[in-house]
Amino acid sequence: MIAISLQSGSSGNCIYVETQSTRLLFDAGINGVQTEERLAAQGRDIRDVDAVIISHDHSDHIRHAGVLQRKFGLPVFVTPATLAAAASRCALGKMQDVRHFRSNDKLRIGDVLVHAIPTPHDGVDGSAFVVEAGGKRLGILTDLGHVFKDLLQIVASLDAVFLESNYDPEMLAHGPYPAYLKQRIKGPRGHISNIEAAEVLLHASHSNRLQWACLAHLSEQNNNPDVALRTHRKIMAEKLTLYVADRYRASAILHVL
Repeated sequence: MIAISLQSGSSGNCIYVETQSTRLLFDAGINGVQTEERLAAQGRDIRDVDAVIISHDHSDHIRHAGVLQRKFGLPVFVTPATLAAAASRCALGKMQDVRHFRSNDKLRIGDVLVHAIPTPHDGVDGSAFVVEAGGKRLGILTDLGHVFKDLLQIVASLDAVFLESNYDPEMLAHGPYPAYLKQRIKGPRGHISNIEAAEVLLHASHSNRLQWACLAHLSEQNNNPDVALRTHRKIMAEKLTLYVADRYRASAILHVL
């Protein structure tokens, strides 16, 4: 299995996952041209993608789903509540091939089993995902709300993970956001911090299964890659290979061996 973060953060999110016979996009927060070009730069054709799977209704995760469906003929997997909520805030346009799932479902697409995991994030009907193929498990775990029940166990069961590491508590406290937004971010339906993410990964590292983690959905105002990595290394030392997903560029190809 391989994975590529095509972009990560409040400006748009999209992750590509490829197995022996299946190609998936998780979220549609960047436009069709960006998605196509960033895949092509890694030798991948967007028209070979088998499905787009949407995590929740916030625009940085779904706003270009209609374009990907119409322009490239990609089926879009989304919960009914997520689609209804997104349609009220995004110009999704008409989509011919929409396939519904519900949180807690298992989606069989080619040789992949995708486990949808409900999250307490403040989307209408949000999900995180575990992608399972060939005995390997990859987590796509962002917009989590808080460190919810079973998250530690889930991450410990993975071979690799994209994990939200959204904010630094000191940067958030002293940053420019208004009080209500700061409370939303650090509240139980917002995001998890660098410290919380590092503690989750530290717990998972004891299983000796996790190969790497890619820190994802970093805040532009309340975090930066150096701060995030420094926090994780302080808590975890060198127990795990770490990457950081960029806000505007694609990552290298990340292998799940």
